[in-house]
Amino acid sequence: MRTQRSHHFLLLSILFFASTFSFLRLATATGADPPTTGNNDDTEYIRSSCNTTLYPDICYTSLSRYANAVQQNPGQLARIAIAVSFSKVHRTASYLSNLTRVADYSGNSRAALALRDCFSNLDDAVDEIRGSIKQMRQLGAAGSGTNSFLFQMSNVQTWMSAALTDEETCTDGFQDVEDCPMKSDVEKRVTKVKKFTSNALALVNGYAKQGMP
Repeated sequence: MRTQRSHHFLLLSILFFASTFSFLRLATATGADPPTTGNNDDTEYIRSSCNTTLYPDICYTSLSRYANAVQQNPGQLARIAIAVSFSKVHRTASYLSNLTRVADYSGNSRAALALRDCFSNLDDAVDEIRGSIKQMRQLGAAGSGTNSFLFQMSNVQTWMSAALTDEETCTDGFQDVEDCPMKSDVEKRVTKVKKFTSNALALVNGYAKQGMP
């Protein structure tokens, strides 16, 4: 049953991954590389926006390459931040899916159980961030006006918050596991993922506060 769930997850992720990151490829194609000279207004806008997050250095490093695509647009910045977060969670979940096959036979049942629970939580996080991406693409489609925008953005905020909670639940599950290379590896990877999701949520919250698409 677990193997079927893993295969199902990987198939859905592959199909969605291709469509999601066509957006990031488009952003790069439109001139997303960071400028090499001068004080670029678009890059400084991302730096300033990232200063509102808990992890501004990671935020700026991961998003500044899309400066020309963002063009000081908070909605575009939020979309790209969510997509980057999805990329990190997706890759980590895929890694854990493969790792569970090894852990099942490691002789450390508590560690194996924590790993399987962690994968399940990241699986949920992938779905939740996927929902956020879809909702961001549909902004304004359900109607115009501030109320419609705020309703749609509340969905994005709820899903991103839930994804962050699932990621935190993953690492919490290793608290009672004895120190081992697998535990250290997983905690390090998921802790980094949480920072990207936290930053994306902060940028989403900032966009939502503006009250307009």
